[in-house]
Amino acid sequence: MKRKPGDKTTEKPKPSAYSKALGLLARREHSRRELRQKLDRSGYAKDEAGEALDRLGEQQYQDDDRFAEALIRNRSAQGYGPMRLRAELKSHGLADARIRTLLDAADIDWAESAAAQLRRRYGAKGSADPAERARRAQFLLRRGFPAATVRDVTHADVDDATDETL
Repeated sequence: MKRKPGDKTTEKPKPSAYSKALGLLARREHSRRELRQKLDRSGYAKDEAGEALDRLGEQQYQDDDRFAEALIRNRSAQGYGPMRLRAELKSHGLADARIRTLLDAADIDWAESAAAQLRRRYGAKGSADPAERARRAQFLLRRGFPAATVRDVTHADVDDATDETL
């Protein structure tokens, strides 16, 4: 006998919000906000999702600090700067003060990271051409490095209006 898509006997029961979130965390770290959004999109009730997230936090399966540390390690290894990391962490619901603390604790030499990105993209040779230096500076600014760091690394004139305090 052929089963029909709408047949109740062929459909698996929906896992609990806790099981769904635990499965997501088994694949990679997630922020609390990210898990909440995924559970909401999957159709779980707000109170069931909230209880599941609270339980996962109590059991230390979900931790925003651990998530942020992993994200900082990953993105900085990919060559992104602190301003880009700050924006991404903020989009995941972390507070500004906590982000600042985590970035400081990461102990990353942002100038060396910016210089490594320049070497990777443009080679080891510097440029005397002001237009080329400006192009390189824009590349680093797009990757999230502060204007002061970009200026030091590229020796280009960069507007400080794009710089934020770390």
